[in-house]
Amino acid sequence: MTSDDLADTYRDYVACLNRRDWPALGEFVHDEVNHNTQPLGLAGYRTMLERDVREIPDLQFHIEMLISAPPRIAARLKFDCTPVGTFLGLAVDGRRVSFCEHVFYEFHDGKIRQVWSVIDKAAIEAQL
Repeated sequence: MTSDDLADTYRDYVACLNRRDWPALGEFVHDEVNHNTQPLGLAGYRTMLERDVREIPDLQFHIEMLISAPPRIAARLKFDCTPVGTFLGLAVDGRRVSFCEHVFYEFHDGKIRQVWSVIDKAAIEAQL
C-alpha cells in the first residue's frame, strides 16, 4: 500500500466507526488484532468498541492529525463527548468533555493488526 492508500483506508475505517457499522469492521481490522499488546481478535476488538459506544453514546472519532508511513499510521484523534457514567475511572456522569487520543496502528495484509493507544486522561481530569 502507498502512503495515500493507507491513509484513505484509515479514513474509511474511522467512517465505519462513526457509522457504527460493526459488521463491516472486518474489512479494516485483522482477525488477530492486538490492542496495547493485548490479543483481542476481531470479536474482542468489536466488543471493546461497542462498550465504548454504550459508555459514550455520542462518541465520534475526529481525525485531527494523520501521518502515514506504511505499514503504519499515527493519528491524533479528537473527542468532544458526554460519557454517561464513569470513564477511565473518572466520574464524568454525563458532563461534556474534550480530549485527544494518540494512537499508532500497524497494518498487515491491508488490515489493522496492532494498535497502541494513549488517551489524554489529564485533559479530562482538568475539566471535571
